[in-house]
Amino acid sequence: MTAIHDSVPGTSGSRNPSAATGRRPSPGRRLSRPVRQRLAADVGLLVIVASFVLPLLWLLFASVDKQPGMTVNPPSSLTTDNFSAVLTDEITFTPMLNSLLLCGGATLMTVTAAALAAYPLSRYRARFARPYLLTILFTTCLPITAVMVPVYGLFVQTNLIDTMHGTSFFLATSQLPFAIWLMKNFMDGVPVALEEAAWTDGASWLQALVRVILPLMGPGFAVVTVYSFIMMWGNFFVPFMLLISPEQLPASVSIFTFFGNFGSIAYGELAAFSILYSTPVLLLYILISKRLGGGFTLGGAVKG
Repeated sequence: MTAIHDSVPGTSGSRNPSAATGRRPSPGRRLSRPVRQRLAADVGLLVIVASFVLPLLWLLFASVDKQPGMTVNPPSSLTTDNFSAVLTDEITFTPMLNSLLLCGGATLMTVTAAALAAYPLSRYRARFARPYLLTILFTTCLPITAVMVPVYGLFVQTNLIDTMHGTSFFLATSQLPFAIWLMKNFMDGVPVALEEAAWTDGASWLQALVRVILPLMGPGFAVVTVYSFIMMWGNFFVPFMLLISPEQLPASVSIFTFFGNFGSIAYGELAAFSILYSTPVLLLYILISKRLGGGFTLGGAVKG
């Protein structure tokens, strides 16, 4: 009976592990779910990196190519004629100087006003502080094109049209809401005890802001400065609408001189000018990169 019982299919003597669990043996090893998610994330990151790298490669190749096109191909023969063609006062130097004056002045006004506006929002608890912050955040979502028509009419009536200082003021105003929001969040990370210690030593609130808070929030201040400058540096629509004289146009507007009529584009000169146009932003980032990588140096400053 024991031998018959062992030979009957489906009994305990003839069962295999796969039949007992009800699973079919897989022909190959399948990847686990975390591994598949990591691979999908890596592929997505590679696609994002390629979308940034390919235009940069086109700029580098087209700027030194004698016959550049729209495809990303290594240059058949190297040349510096494209840079020689754009390195003139009319094409590069004057527009770049206008951009530096326009965006540099607007950035200085933006960070100064943002620091002064963020200080009471960070240090004092007012009744309308939260609605005010939400209003500031809402204004950052408004497209600049929605207000350009009334702004243009206002500039004409106040004789600010075709003026560098008027355009700089409007650029600073358009960038100020988001700068206040960023500055306030960074300022919240500085302990109030340090400011109170400065008050004990006889410092005013302005001295505490300039000598204590802003130096400690150096990375945040650098982020606001770089972000504001980059957003103004690449702004085309505002100076295009508010500046009329060709000698006052910044580089963001004069770059369109390389787009000719009937679809003709000087690709080589456009690539060379684009590289020169991005140089000030890269230099600004390099100069303050150490501050961006730092943190709040509060070690030993606050003693419990």
